[in-house]
Amino acid sequence: MLRIALIGCGRIGTRKHIEALLQNSDKIETVALCDINVERANKCSEIIEKRIGKKPEVEKDYRKILKREDIDAIAIATESGKHYEITMEALTNNKHVLVEKPMALSTKHANEMIKLSKEKNLKLEVCFQNRFNPPIQELRKKVEEGAFGKIHYGVATIRWNRNEEYYKQASWRGTWEEDGGALMNQCTHNIDLLQWMLGGKIEEVYGIIKNFNHPYIEAEDFGGAIIKFKDGKVGIIEGTTSIYPRNLHEKLGIFGEKGTVIIGGLAVNRIEEWKFEGEEGHPFMNLPDPDTVYGFGHVPLYKDFYEAIEEDRKPYISGEDGKKAVEIVLAIYKSALEGKPVKFPFEFSTYEMKEEK
Repeated sequence: MLRIALIGCGRIGTRKHIEALLQNSDKIETVALCDINVERANKCSEIIEKRIGKKPEVEKDYRKILKREDIDAIAIATESGKHYEITMEALTNNKHVLVEKPMALSTKHANEMIKLSKEKNLKLEVCFQNRFNPPIQELRKKVEEGAFGKIHYGVATIRWNRNEEYYKQASWRGTWEEDGGALMNQCTHNIDLLQWMLGGKIEEVYGIIKNFNHPYIEAEDFGGAIIKFKDGKVGIIEGTTSIYPRNLHEKLGIFGEKGTVIIGGLAVNRIEEWKFEGEEGHPFMNLPDPDTVYGFGHVPLYKDFYEAIEEDRKPYISGEDGKKAVEIVLAIYKSALEGKPVKFPFEFSTYEMKEEK
């Protein structure tokens, strides 16, 4: 059994991490839950006890969790601005780490996390759970088989709504120091899928950000970008949290000389277009939407984390993989700040946006 502690029992922790822990309880033992709001952690602990008959301990100070020898791994579901600090402390204390996206808010911090995990021979996995969506897995097979022939370009579109109440629920949301805006928080999943399907090294990113409808936050509620890959492919991003009156859809389109695929639905969970020679459609065109935009991917994500440790192999979404979407978002921010394309490699952090303000 992998002995794990969850740090952060807020929105994503309660809705998805707890369920993933329960669904993997045959191989993962939840030893402890940690949150500065002890009442929240207690509620999660009671849910686990009710389902599997064993109640995890509750702790307020995550540093006490990290010192414990009866814990092998840490899952981090705190606010984005704490991911780097807690990950580095966990790795220093010889714990494997599964961290929510974005793994960090700066290129430097992401690199430090990856470096330390390698030095300590510990697993670092990032929560880009949509990679496990069945339609996304089907698309990935086609990419790896070369079914598209030459891939020309891809488009990631995220048209969602986040209202003032959402931001009032947690003061860190929409801040440069602890979060970033729509691109870093809501759109990073699809940005990850876009770069994963297109592959190759990025040459430059040209981006723009706006705050159209959320004057009470520091960061953007809209972002657009063109990604130029060294092998000639192009990526296009359109992401917003200002769609009236509620979440509309999230789509990923991949277009090549011999194939066209568009995956949409609430959370890139349903195939809308599937065209290859001899293939006009796919069984996954009628899949239902998940209960939330988070989808169902945390369950297989936790399974992969366990197996990566057990088999001593690279996680499906390693630190190096998780860094790529962060880099793209940071490049968009830097480009918007400077008014020109950003060449790769580069260094930047969301803190520099705050300083500029």
